[in-house]
Amino acid sequence: MTVFFQLAVTIALALGVCVGAIAYFRAVRTPRPPVGVFNGSDIFMMMGFVLALPYIYLTLPGAVLPVVLALVFAGGLSVGYQPLIGNGRLRWALIALLIASVLVCHMAFGESAPPYWVANSVVVVLIVVSATNLNVQGGMRLKNVAWFLLALTAYDAFFAWVVPLTQELSDAVQGYPYAPAAGLRIGEDLGAVVGMGDLLAYALFTTTAYKAYGTRGLRTGIALVTLFGAVAPVATLHVVAAVTDHAPTLIPAQVFFGSAAFLGYRFLRRGGPERRMADVVFCGTRGARGARGEAAPQAPAGRGASVEPVG
Repeated sequence: MTVFFQLAVTIALALGVCVGAIAYFRAVRTPRPPVGVFNGSDIFMMMGFVLALPYIYLTLPGAVLPVVLALVFAGGLSVGYQPLIGNGRLRWALIALLIASVLVCHMAFGESAPPYWVANSVVVVLIVVSATNLNVQGGMRLKNVAWFLLALTAYDAFFAWVVPLTQELSDAVQGYPYAPAAGLRIGEDLGAVVGMGDLLAYALFTTTAYKAYGTRGLRTGIALVTLFGAVAPVATLHVVAAVTDHAPTLIPAQVFFGSAAFLGYRFLRRGGPERRMADVVFCGTRGARGARGEAAPQAPAGRGASVEPVG
């Protein structure tokens, strides 16, 4: 029963953020950042941020951590959904309602209750969807994502099995609201939780693959997310528990997905160069200024990267 519950929740969350990110990508145009395209230096800076973030969290006093996480959540929602909800007062009212619902459910039902995890998961999924599009529409390419995820594979393996930083971070947020994760817990026996970073990895890869190679990229992304982002980590957890008679506390999902995503990128690029945002024709989208029906300028497509309408 436990394995099927964990598989169902993990697959639903992994595919949910991918579907949500693709829906946002097809419907909403985010403002272009005043910078150039992503390159190797940007990936290096992102890895530096990823490395530093857990240490920042661990240095915060326990009572301060949920406040910081709530502010980060609120800021991420505001930036990500400004193109969709241009009215600032309405947007912040909805954000306050979402953030408050997490706190109220935590206080009323506790950290292990389904209402808290449902409320927290909604906020986390919304943040992942918007953060994905800010990066993808801002110029991040599938090549950038693939190399980033490959580096993240080594990072997750090292800090899960050599230096237990990931477990320390997980322990640090126990008992507090605004966990940087989504999932569902029912009683003491049933529980499935997926980290926000893992969900972001799945959404980033799938959305950039869709932007780069259209439907072919989308199918590849969904398949890899399902098999290596959801099924493989959960199955490994239970196989190890059955063989060793000891359930591991942590199975880093990126050990499976990061390397699979990199191979998926290598497979897709055999079909030709990636499409850019300018190569994708958008129909009936909501732009950065709230206008509808603006089409992105169409540039000539390279070999294998056909211009495919979106929307």
